[in-house]
Amino acid sequence: MAERLQAAQVKIDAALHAVQSDQGASPVLVAVVNEFAKKADKAVASSDERMAVIELEQAGDSAKAAAEADSGISRTTQDAVLEAHLAICVAKGKLDL
Repeated sequence: MAERLQAAQVKIDAALHAVQSDQGASPVLVAVVNEFAKKADKAVASSDERMAVIELEQAGDSAKAAAEADSGISRTTQDAVLEAHLAICVAKGKLDL
C-alpha cells in the first residue's frame, strides 16, 4: 500500500503544480488541491493506512468536484486533477477494508 500511496502522491503533486501554474484556476481550486496534497503527505507518513486512504479519498473527491466546477482552468489542469483523483481511487480499491 505504501507504494500505491507514493504513486498517488506523485500524481497529486503534479495536479498541485498544474493548478498553481494555471492562471485561470480559482483561489478555491488552488486551496482544495493544496489540501489534497497535504493529505497525501500525511497519508504517506501514516501508520494507519486505512484511515489515511479514506481521508485522502475524501480530499480527492473535493478536488475532483472543484476542478470540474472551475470553468477557468485548462483541460490539461483538469486532467491532472482527475488523474490524481483516479490514483487514490485505485489505491483504495487495493486496500483491505
